[in-house]
Amino acid sequence: MIYLDYSATTPCAPQVMAAMIPYFQDRFGNPSSSHAYGREARAAVEKAREQFAEFIGCSPHEIIFTSGATESNNLIFLSLLLDTNEKRRKIAVSEIEHKSVLLPAKNLAKRGFELILLPVTANGVVDIDAARDLITEDTALVSVHTANNEIGTIQPINELAEIAHRVGAKFHTDAAQALGKMPFNLQNLDSDLASFSSHKIYGPKGIGALYIRGGNSNWPWEYPLFGGGQESGIRPGTHNVPAIVGFGEASHIISHNRDHFLSRLLSYTQSFEDMLTTKSSNYIIHCQNSSRIFGISSIYLDCPKADLILESIADIAVSKSSACNSSSLQKSHVIQAISSDPTMSDRTIRVSFGFDSDESSVSKLVNTLVNAIQVISK
Repeated sequence: MIYLDYSATTPCAPQVMAAMIPYFQDRFGNPSSSHAYGREARAAVEKAREQFAEFIGCSPHEIIFTSGATESNNLIFLSLLLDTNEKRRKIAVSEIEHKSVLLPAKNLAKRGFELILLPVTANGVVDIDAARDLITEDTALVSVHTANNEIGTIQPINELAEIAHRVGAKFHTDAAQALGKMPFNLQNLDSDLASFSSHKIYGPKGIGALYIRGGNSNWPWEYPLFGGGQESGIRPGTHNVPAIVGFGEASHIISHNRDHFLSRLLSYTQSFEDMLTTKSSNYIIHCQNSSRIFGISSIYLDCPKADLILESIADIAVSKSSACNSSSLQKSHVIQAISSDPTMSDRTIRVSFGFDSDESSVSKLVNTLVNAIQVISK
């Protein structure tokens, strides 16, 4: 079995597993406890916070640990919804956002907010001119992901943040897909808030982070949750110490091997697309000429539905779109946004490479795809 769905999730790196194990066993203390066990656990949490902050280019006090980008995104929208002092009643998100942004935004739209869906061009990038017209002084929040999870297109984050800040709105970016797949440093981004997930960078599932520029004192709206006051009161609850430690270790590994890792991802992506070009004409690479993160290829196959292709290459793990959509009968809203062809979504697959990929797996995928298309198309 060959795994080529790294944008859905990655395996825990061996170093990450080794770092986590002691905190399931001997070092099991609660970081909120004042005794030695608690202090030891607290030190581990703060070390991980420092590791992740160094990785993304911010200060440790600007990091809040959550269960992942989905929770981070929901905390932001829920916070805005609960703030009775917020007079601005408009929110703007791109039409190709991850569902963990789109659905919370639609939830606010049911409760008195006006939801603006920022259109994207055929190249899979938010239309800046349209955004200038749509983001106005009654906008409270603009949320656009750094890179799309299905087609990999990198969004014009700084330009959008500038537009948002010009009218006094807060700007948030879901950066879950960006880490480890493109150069990324918050010092170069004018974002007020950002969301991250550990399992996208060879860390454990169920842990992530929320970045708040300037720290918790700059949290813009009501605190959405209540409890013991952990994570500055924004995300209370007993810390998941092993997962936090794993997240920190994964951040440290990727940070110190960034250039090598990015180079490998770029090489695999180029090899796959070049080999497919030489062997078949029955495909289209979505947004091929756009700036994309390394490691993702979204491919339209000129054949019957992509489900048939996936069934015929069952020994290679790729996806039809994103993992959160793959079990749904709904068409990909991302592919529908960039194409007027209603069949495009049904015939699209996503291939995503990782550190454990190699040239032989790329070659096998291309040959298997080409053969499958020929058989199914007869």
